[in-house]
Amino acid sequence: MHSAQDHSPSQVITEAIGRILQEGSRAVLATLIQAEKGVGGKLLLNENGDSWGSLGDADLDEAVRRQATTFLASREEASALMVREFAPSLEASAEARVLFERIEGEPRLVVCGAGHVGASLARLASLIGYRVTLIDDRAEFVKRESFSEYAIEPVVAESWADTVRTAIGNGRGVSVAIVTRGHKEDEECLRAIVSNVPDYVGLIGSKRRTNFVLEKLREEGVAAEKLKQVRAPIGLDLGAVSPEEVALAILAEIVAQRRGGKGASLSDWRRS
Repeated sequence: MHSAQDHSPSQVITEAIGRILQEGSRAVLATLIQAEKGVGGKLLLNENGDSWGSLGDADLDEAVRRQATTFLASREEASALMVREFAPSLEASAEARVLFERIEGEPRLVVCGAGHVGASLARLASLIGYRVTLIDDRAEFVKRESFSEYAIEPVVAESWADTVRTAIGNGRGVSVAIVTRGHKEDEECLRAIVSNVPDYVGLIGSKRRTNFVLEKLREEGVAAEKLKQVRAPIGLDLGAVSPEEVALAILAEIVAQRRGGKGASLSDWRRS
């Protein structure tokens, strides 16, 4: 457990949450919302195993720590559980209820290429809550005034590789869509990304074009396991034609990956 002199437990947790968000990490905040005593107790656990605070009982804290790992993997935003549901052996706390809440920064999307598809994707993603970085080496395509009404940061790339690396940082909570105008630009972007793979990477183009780019990087020594993580061609099969429809297909796949969705029709059960 972490502690700090002259700091209240709530202040320690608040400061820890600030650091976690700044680092781009993820954590779970567990709050005791129903119990005979200690209601309101909080335990913060980050994905590296560090913790702050307590629910007032060492055995309960340990059980919550184990459940927090399961909760993070579930991709849920919040979940309230009776202790007997995840730690049946804790009979004394069986009827207590714990609220698990996901702590992570707003989702980020890096769009490489600001042509018709890239610009449409950036605008659409910003509308559903993504913080977007839109990159292109053509200054006229990333003018600030063209995106002033959206949560988009337009960036001129003097060097695709350097600009992309800076934009993705450690890759946590970041999706990258490579929708540039040609093989050369695709390769430069992908080469910069695969060394530190973000949560999602997609490459636009036909099967032939994307295989050409992936094969070239494979010949350069990029690990096959990393290249397998690249969604190529990018997006879900919506039969998209217009740039806006293609952008929708791409964003649908990004959201499905982030939320753990399958991308299938919700009505499939009726036809099975």
